[in-house]
Amino acid sequence: MALSNLSAYLNRSTKYVLDNTAKILRMEGAKEPLRAPMKLTTFHTREDLQQFATGCDADIGGTSTMHLDLDECPERNKGSGSPATARFWGEMRLDPRPSLFGEICDDVSNHQFLALRLRLGGDPRLRNSYFVNIQTDGPVTTDLWQHRLYFKRNDGGWEDIFIPFDNFILTNTGELVQHQITMFRERVRTVGISLLGGNSGASGPYDLGIHSIRAVNEEDVTKPPIVERDPSHGV
Repeated sequence: MALSNLSAYLNRSTKYVLDNTAKILRMEGAKEPLRAPMKLTTFHTREDLQQFATGCDADIGGTSTMHLDLDECPERNKGSGSPATARFWGEMRLDPRPSLFGEICDDVSNHQFLALRLRLGGDPRLRNSYFVNIQTDGPVTTDLWQHRLYFKRNDGGWEDIFIPFDNFILTNTGELVQHQITMFRERVRTVGISLLGGNSGASGPYDLGIHSIRAVNEEDVTKPPIVERDPSHGV
């Protein structure tokens, strides 16, 4: 292992041990855990969307486009449960990474799943190019926990996607981290969605509707989660 990688690994591990030791000393484990669904963020108003930062390869001279708009179209929002949602859309070209991130700073340690209510549109060739990313408040700022978004519907309708937190893969600057550790879910800083077109070799228009992102437990899962089987597919 390179010296820099070893240093990053030790920093991650040390912070994890110290934070959990502090939690034990505060007797936080003696409290009954809250298992009710936790709404991390919604996308129903312009104020909701202002919480999010966006970016794509056009920021560094690329040719892709990216938009995050409040979508009040009744036809697209039919079945979502809200009159307005977010629309993450644009044009995928070459090897872009359109993405959106929102800082939430929540403790999801008492929840097992990340739940996203989404609507998939755009070019069907890009359906396997979407990833959800989580950043925790750790010592290595370039660490991202990542999992592919698997969609079941092909008709442009809304669906709930459930991903076990334990199935996220730790990456750093786009590469799989060799020594995986447990995600520190007590301090989740951001949840993001990225479109990695280079991974699928596809280009074209993309269109993703976003209703909400929640943390839930098994009793709240309405359909079996689809999880990554091969960690090498997480980046």
